[in-house]
Amino acid sequence: MSPAVSIILPTFNRLEFIPAAIESVLAQSFTDWELIVADDGSSGDTRSYLQTLADPPRVRVIWLAHTGKPSVVRNAALRAARGEYVAFLDSDDVWLPGKLATQIASLRRHPKRQWSYTRFAQLDATGHPRASANITDWPAPGGWILEKLLKEETVIALPSVIVSRQLLRELGGFDEELVMCEDDELWLRLAAHGEIDGVDEPLTLVRRHGQHSGSDIAAWQDRRRVFDKAARAGAGAEHAALLRKLRVAMATGLAKSQAASGERINVLATLLSSVPYSWRHREWWLGALAATAKAFAPAAVQAVIRRYRHREIAHGG
Repeated sequence: MSPAVSIILPTFNRLEFIPAAIESVLAQSFTDWELIVADDGSSGDTRSYLQTLADPPRVRVIWLAHTGKPSVVRNAALRAARGEYVAFLDSDDVWLPGKLATQIASLRRHPKRQWSYTRFAQLDATGHPRASANITDWPAPGGWILEKLLKEETVIALPSVIVSRQLLRELGGFDEELVMCEDDELWLRLAAHGEIDGVDEPLTLVRRHGQHSGSDIAAWQDRRRVFDKAARAGAGAEHAALLRKLRVAMATGLAKSQAASGERINVLATLLSSVPYSWRHREWWLGALAATAKAFAPAAVQAVIRRYRHREIAHGG
């Protein structure tokens, strides 16, 4: 008999954190689940630890060649999943014991909603709550949330999500061309498709630590792809103006990051490719000027441009 929930947990050499993640699954008050650990080519002690976990059919480990792409790893686990729903958990994050039970009960009460998320809190590397004025306690509203996602009025933590496996199959899972931001891209597709069931309780604990990886350029490239893809798909046609603004910000942000890395040709390619949807926006011209100056202009000219931009900002430009 198939379980109600397939829990997908990708990992790569995370022995420091993964036992706590596994323990939070075993501690769930809701017990009708299977756990699929998808290993992205771990070695040494991590691989040895994972070998002790296998307890089929409830706990399965999928051994993969290393790709460095979480989207590929999660999709491999999705293909092996048998549950009515799929829940995601990263190997450095943890759930509170009532997380699955609360979400499944709420989804049963709202059968038209095919996916769910919870509010989340943040932990440091040692597992202690992070306390900082810069940390936002994002709400988890239900209903149609595409505009809220685009405006960053809410943020979805991947380990908080439960979604119908059938719906994931229809929408195609994670975009495997993305190295980063693959979860954000999927949330936009899901949010354009239907309402979400929001559980406004911090039942998911997300760990922040120094082992997170990824370059600034890769992050800008993938964020840009996320919004470009949403625009091409017509995700929320009524949000076209907002998507254009976001695409402008991603293009200029990428160009500036490329300029800072000395990638002159890529700066020009990025700006030229964004002209069709950006040239009417003043923000694009200012960003393009800053990026090209950084890439090509002498230091004295860059200083003049910075003074001009600061003056514009000071006058509300």
